[in-house]
Amino acid sequence: MDRAPGEMTARPARAPEWIREKRVRLADLHAVKRVMRSRALHTVCEEARCPNRGECFSRGTATFLLLGDVCTRACGFCDIATGRPLPADPLEPARVAAAAREMGLRFVVVTSVDRDDLPDGGAAHFAATIGALRSLRPAPGVEVLTPDFRGRLESVRTVVAAGPDVFNHNVETVPRLYARVRRGAKLDRSLAVLSAVKDESPEMTTKSGLMLGLGEKEAEVLDLLSALRAARVDIVTIGQYLRPSRENLPVEEYVRPEVFERYRLAGENLGFRHVFAGPFVRSSYRAEEALLAASSPSPAGRKPG
Repeated sequence: MDRAPGEMTARPARAPEWIREKRVRLADLHAVKRVMRSRALHTVCEEARCPNRGECFSRGTATFLLLGDVCTRACGFCDIATGRPLPADPLEPARVAAAAREMGLRFVVVTSVDRDDLPDGGAAHFAATIGALRSLRPAPGVEVLTPDFRGRLESVRTVVAAGPDVFNHNVETVPRLYARVRRGAKLDRSLAVLSAVKDESPEMTTKSGLMLGLGEKEAEVLDLLSALRAARVDIVTIGQYLRPSRENLPVEEYVRPEVFERYRLAGENLGFRHVFAGPFVRSSYRAEEALLAASSPSPAGRKPG
Protein backbone atom coordinates (compact mmCIF):
# COMPACT_ATOMS: atom_id res chain seq x y z
CA MET A 1 0.00 0.00 0.00
CA ASP A 2 1.29 3.46 -0.87
CA ARG A 3 2.20 5.79 1.97
CA ALA A 4 1.70 9.51 2.09
CA PRO A 5 5.02 11.40 2.18
CA GLY A 6 6.29 11.56 5.75
CA GLU A 7 4.21 8.55 6.95
CA MET A 8 7.06 6.32 8.05
CA THR A 9 7.31 2.64 8.92
CA ALA A 10 11.07 2.64 9.60
CA ARG A 11 13.94 5.07 9.33
CA PRO A 12 15.97 4.78 6.10
CA ALA A 13 19.23 2.89 6.52
CA ARG A 14 21.17 4.99 4.01
CA ALA A 15 20.80 7.93 1.66
CA PRO A 16 19.29 7.09 -1.76
CA GLU A 17 20.87 7.73 -5.12
CA TRP A 18 19.40 11.23 -5.47
CA ILE A 19 21.10 12.34 -2.24
CA ARG A 20 24.78 12.46 -3.03
CA GLU A 21 27.50 14.35 -1.23
CA LYS A 22 28.37 17.36 -3.35
CA ARG A 23 31.98 17.68 -4.37
CA VAL A 24 33.89 20.43 -2.66
CA ARG A 25 36.88 22.25 -4.16
CA LEU A 26 39.20 23.05 -1.29
CA ALA A 27 40.53 26.12 -3.09
CA ASP A 28 37.04 27.62 -3.16
CA LEU A 29 36.50 26.88 0.52
CA HIS A 30 39.83 28.37 1.54
CA ALA A 31 39.32 31.57 -0.47
CA VAL A 32 36.10 32.42 1.34
CA LYS A 33 37.38 31.19 4.70
CA ARG A 34 40.43 33.45 4.34
CA VAL A 35 38.22 36.53 3.99
CA MET A 36 35.97 35.47 6.87
CA ARG A 37 38.80 34.65 9.24
CA SER A 38 40.73 37.81 8.42
CA ARG A 39 37.68 39.85 9.47
CA ALA A 40 36.63 37.67 12.42
CA LEU A 41 33.34 36.73 10.73
CA HIS A 42 31.27 33.56 10.62
CA THR A 43 29.16 31.91 7.91
CA VAL A 44 26.09 29.84 8.56
CA CYS A 45 27.35 27.71 5.66
CA GLU A 46 30.12 26.35 7.86
CA GLU A 47 28.50 26.54 11.29
CA ALA A 48 25.43 24.58 10.13
CA ARG A 49 27.45 22.35 7.75
CA CYS A 50 25.28 23.21 4.76
CA PRO A 51 25.64 20.65 1.93
CA ASN A 52 25.76 23.51 -0.62
CA ARG A 53 28.68 25.36 0.94
CA GLY A 54 31.15 24.19 -1.68
CA GLU A 55 28.91 25.31 -4.56
CA CYS A 56 28.15 28.67 -2.97
CA PHE A 57 31.76 29.31 -1.99
CA SER A 58 32.85 28.51 -5.55
CA ARG A 59 30.58 31.36 -6.69
CA GLY A 60 32.14 33.68 -4.13
CA THR A 61 28.95 33.86 -2.08
CA ALA A 62 28.20 33.10 1.54
CA THR A 63 25.54 33.73 4.14
CA PHE A 64 27.00 35.86 6.92
CA LEU A 65 26.18 34.73 10.46
CA LEU A 66 25.80 37.74 12.75
CA LEU A 67 26.08 38.03 16.52
CA GLY A 68 28.58 35.23 17.04
CA ASP A 69 28.51 31.48 16.61
CA VAL A 70 26.73 30.50 19.85
CA CYS A 71 22.93 30.30 19.91
CA THR A 72 20.59 30.70 22.87
CA ARG A 73 18.32 27.92 21.56
CA ALA A 74 18.92 24.24 20.85
CA CYS A 75 16.85 23.23 17.83
CA GLY A 76 17.01 19.52 17.07
CA PHE A 77 17.97 19.97 13.42
CA CYS A 78 20.72 22.57 13.85
CA ASP A 79 24.43 21.98 14.48
CA ILE A 80 25.25 25.50 15.72
CA ALA A 81 26.59 25.51 19.27
CA THR A 82 24.19 26.35 22.11
CA GLY A 83 25.22 28.31 25.19
CA ARG A 84 25.81 31.81 26.50
CA PRO A 85 26.83 34.11 23.62
CA LEU A 86 29.35 36.93 23.83
CA PRO A 87 28.10 40.54 23.77
CA ALA A 88 27.20 41.93 20.35
CA ASP A 89 30.19 43.45 18.53
CA PRO A 90 29.28 46.95 17.27
CA LEU A 91 32.05 46.77 14.65
CA GLU A 92 30.72 43.60 13.04
CA PRO A 93 28.37 45.35 10.53
CA ALA A 94 31.29 47.30 9.09
CA ARG A 95 33.36 44.12 8.81
CA VAL A 96 30.55 42.37 6.96
CA ALA A 97 30.38 45.25 4.47
CA ALA A 98 34.16 45.20 4.03
CA ALA A 99 34.11 41.45 3.38
CA ALA A 100 31.26 41.82 0.86
CA ARG A 101 33.27 44.50 -0.96
CA GLU A 102 36.43 42.37 -0.95
CA MET A 103 34.51 39.38 -2.34
CA GLY A 104 32.75 41.52 -4.94
CA LEU A 105 29.30 40.32 -3.90
CA ARG A 106 26.25 41.52 -5.81
CA PHE A 107 23.82 39.96 -3.36
CA VAL A 108 24.37 39.40 0.35
CA VAL A 109 22.42 37.22 2.77
CA VAL A 110 22.76 37.95 6.49
CA THR A 111 21.35 35.80 9.25
CA SER A 112 22.08 35.33 12.94
CA VAL A 113 21.97 32.91 15.78
CA ASP A 114 19.00 33.30 18.11
CA ARG A 115 19.87 35.97 20.66
CA ASP A 116 17.09 35.72 23.21
CA ASP A 117 19.47 37.36 25.68
CA LEU A 118 19.27 40.71 23.86
CA PRO A 119 16.31 43.04 24.53
CA ASP A 120 15.56 43.40 20.81
CA GLY A 121 16.74 39.93 19.78
CA GLY A 122 19.48 41.51 17.66
CA ALA A 123 17.21 43.62 15.45
CA ALA A 124 19.34 46.78 15.74
CA HIS A 125 22.39 44.75 14.74
CA PHE A 126 20.59 43.53 11.61
CA ALA A 127 19.61 47.12 10.79
CA ALA A 128 23.18 48.36 11.25
CA THR A 129 24.48 45.62 8.95
CA ILE A 130 21.93 46.46 6.26
CA GLY A 131 22.96 50.13 6.54
CA ALA A 132 26.65 49.26 6.20
CA LEU A 133 25.97 47.16 3.10
CA ARG A 134 23.79 49.89 1.57
CA SER A 135 26.69 52.34 1.94
CA LEU A 136 28.81 50.34 -0.51
CA ARG A 137 29.10 51.55 -4.10
CA PRO A 138 27.67 49.75 -5.89
CA ALA A 139 25.39 48.57 -3.11
CA PRO A 140 24.58 44.85 -3.18
CA GLY A 141 21.12 43.40 -2.85
CA VAL A 142 20.40 42.31 0.71
CA GLU A 143 18.34 39.46 2.13
CA VAL A 144 17.92 39.03 5.87
CA LEU A 145 17.07 35.68 7.44
CA THR A 146 15.94 36.61 10.93
CA PRO A 147 14.98 34.76 14.10
CA ASP A 148 11.48 35.23 15.47
CA PHE A 149 12.62 37.92 17.97
CA ARG A 150 10.39 36.15 20.52
CA GLY A 151 7.46 37.78 18.77
CA ARG A 152 8.62 41.37 19.37
CA LEU A 153 7.02 43.18 16.44
CA GLU A 154 8.98 46.35 17.25
CA SER A 155 12.10 44.37 16.37
CA VAL A 156 10.52 43.35 13.07
CA ARG A 157 9.77 47.01 12.34
CA THR A 158 13.39 47.95 13.10
CA VAL A 159 14.69 45.53 10.47
CA VAL A 160 12.04 46.44 7.89
CA ALA A 161 12.82 50.16 8.30
CA ALA A 162 16.44 49.45 7.31
CA GLY A 163 15.18 48.41 3.87
CA PRO A 164 16.36 44.89 2.97
CA ASP A 165 15.27 43.58 -0.43
CA VAL A 166 14.00 40.33 1.11
CA PHE A 167 12.82 39.59 4.64
CA ASN A 168 13.15 35.86 5.30
CA HIS A 169 12.05 33.97 8.38
CA ASN A 170 11.84 30.18 8.35
CA VAL A 171 9.02 28.11 9.82
CA GLU A 172 11.23 25.01 9.35
CA THR A 173 8.62 22.26 9.84
CA VAL A 174 4.97 21.47 10.52
CA PRO A 175 3.58 22.56 13.91
CA ARG A 176 3.11 19.00 15.22
CA LEU A 177 6.88 18.53 15.19
CA TYR A 178 7.88 21.84 16.79
CA ALA A 179 8.48 20.43 20.29
CA ARG A 180 11.06 18.01 18.86
CA VAL A 181 12.48 20.01 15.95
CA ARG A 182 12.15 23.69 16.80
CA ARG A 183 12.13 23.98 20.57
CA GLY A 184 11.33 27.45 21.88
CA ALA A 185 9.47 28.46 18.72
CA LYS A 186 5.78 28.70 17.83
CA LEU A 187 4.24 28.62 14.38
CA ASP A 188 1.75 31.39 15.19
CA ARG A 189 4.62 33.61 16.34
CA SER A 190 6.56 33.01 13.13
CA LEU A 191 3.51 33.68 10.97
CA ALA A 192 2.92 36.91 12.91
CA VAL A 193 6.50 38.02 12.16
CA LEU A 194 6.05 37.41 8.44
CA SER A 195 2.65 39.08 8.37
CA ALA A 196 4.00 42.10 10.27
CA VAL A 197 6.58 42.68 7.53
CA LYS A 198 3.77 43.09 4.99
CA ASP A 199 1.85 45.33 7.36
CA GLU A 200 4.87 47.62 7.61
CA SER A 201 6.00 47.44 3.99
CA PRO A 202 3.52 45.79 1.59
CA GLU A 203 5.99 45.97 -1.30
CA MET A 204 8.80 44.18 0.56
CA THR A 205 9.43 40.61 -0.59
CA THR A 206 8.87 38.05 2.17
CA LYS A 207 10.20 34.53 2.23
CA SER A 208 10.07 31.42 4.39
CA GLY A 209 11.40 27.89 4.26
CA LEU A 210 10.76 24.39 5.53
CA MET A 211 12.48 21.02 5.61
CA LEU A 212 11.07 17.64 4.68
CA GLY A 213 12.04 14.25 6.02
CA LEU A 214 11.44 14.83 9.73
CA GLY A 215 8.22 12.81 9.96
CA GLU A 216 5.73 15.28 8.50
CA LYS A 217 2.72 14.13 6.51
CA GLU A 218 1.62 15.49 3.15
CA ALA A 219 -1.59 17.06 4.46
CA GLU A 220 0.44 18.86 7.14
CA VAL A 221 2.83 20.29 4.56
CA LEU A 222 -0.04 21.52 2.42
CA ASP A 223 -1.70 23.10 5.45
CA LEU A 224 1.58 24.84 6.32
CA LEU A 225 1.95 26.18 2.79
CA SER A 226 -1.59 27.53 2.99
CA ALA A 227 -0.81 29.22 6.31
CA LEU A 228 2.30 30.83 4.83
CA ARG A 229 0.34 32.12 1.88
CA ALA A 230 -2.33 33.50 4.22
CA ALA A 231 0.50 35.42 5.91
CA ARG A 232 1.25 36.93 2.46
CA VAL A 233 4.61 35.21 2.04
CA ASP A 234 5.96 35.65 -1.51
CA ILE A 235 8.71 33.01 -1.78
CA VAL A 236 8.93 29.60 -0.14
CA THR A 237 11.88 27.18 -0.12
CA ILE A 238 11.43 23.46 0.50
CA GLY A 239 14.41 21.16 1.02
CA GLN A 240 15.42 17.80 2.42
CA TYR A 241 16.58 17.66 6.03
CA LEU A 242 20.06 16.14 6.21
CA ARG A 243 21.44 15.24 9.61
CA PRO A 244 24.50 17.45 10.21
CA SER A 245 25.89 15.38 13.11
CA ARG A 246 25.10 12.39 15.32
CA GLU A 247 23.88 14.79 18.01
CA ASN A 248 21.07 16.04 15.76
CA LEU A 249 17.72 14.48 14.90
CA PRO A 250 17.84 11.47 12.56
CA VAL A 251 16.36 11.60 9.07
CA GLU A 252 12.96 9.94 9.09
CA GLU A 253 12.55 9.89 5.31
CA TYR A 254 14.42 10.80 2.15
CA VAL A 255 11.71 12.47 0.11
CA ARG A 256 11.72 11.62 -3.57
CA PRO A 257 12.31 14.39 -6.15
CA GLU A 258 8.85 13.94 -7.65
CA VAL A 259 7.30 14.74 -4.25
CA PHE A 260 9.22 18.02 -4.15
CA GLU A 261 7.80 18.73 -7.59
CA ARG A 262 4.26 18.09 -6.33
CA TYR A 263 4.80 20.55 -3.51
CA ARG A 264 6.24 23.10 -5.92
CA LEU A 265 3.14 22.91 -8.08
CA ALA A 266 0.86 23.02 -5.05
CA GLY A 267 2.65 26.14 -3.82
CA GLU A 268 2.34 27.87 -7.16
CA ASN A 269 -1.35 27.03 -7.24
CA LEU A 270 -1.68 28.70 -3.84
CA GLY A 271 -0.27 31.89 -5.32
CA PHE A 272 3.36 32.06 -4.16
CA ARG A 273 5.44 34.17 -6.50
CA HIS A 274 8.18 31.54 -6.45
CA VAL A 275 8.56 28.07 -4.97
CA PHE A 276 12.11 26.70 -4.86
CA ALA A 277 11.82 22.98 -4.02
CA GLY A 278 14.32 20.14 -4.21
CA PRO A 279 16.42 17.83 -2.03
CA PHE A 280 19.36 20.24 -1.73
CA VAL A 281 17.39 23.48 -1.58
CA ARG A 282 18.17 25.58 1.49
CA SER A 283 16.72 28.86 2.68
CA SER A 284 19.44 31.12 1.30
CA TYR A 285 20.49 28.87 -1.60
CA ARG A 286 20.61 30.92 -4.81
CA ALA A 287 18.85 33.73 -2.98
CA GLU A 288 19.33 36.29 -5.74
CA GLU A 289 17.98 33.82 -8.31
CA ALA A 290 14.87 33.21 -6.20
CA LEU A 291 14.24 36.96 -5.89
CA LEU A 292 14.60 37.46 -9.65
CA ALA A 293 12.27 34.55 -10.34
CA ALA A 294 9.72 35.97 -7.92
CA SER A 295 9.88 39.27 -9.81
CA SER A 296 8.90 37.60 -13.11
CA PRO A 297 5.33 38.13 -14.34
CA SER A 298 4.16 34.51 -14.08
CA PRO A 299 5.23 31.52 -11.97
CA ALA A 300 4.11 29.01 -14.59
CA GLY A 301 6.64 26.35 -15.36
CA ARG A 302 9.35 27.45 -12.91
CA LYS A 303 11.54 24.67 -11.59
CA PRO A 304 14.47 24.63 -9.20
CA GLY A 305 17.91 24.96 -10.76
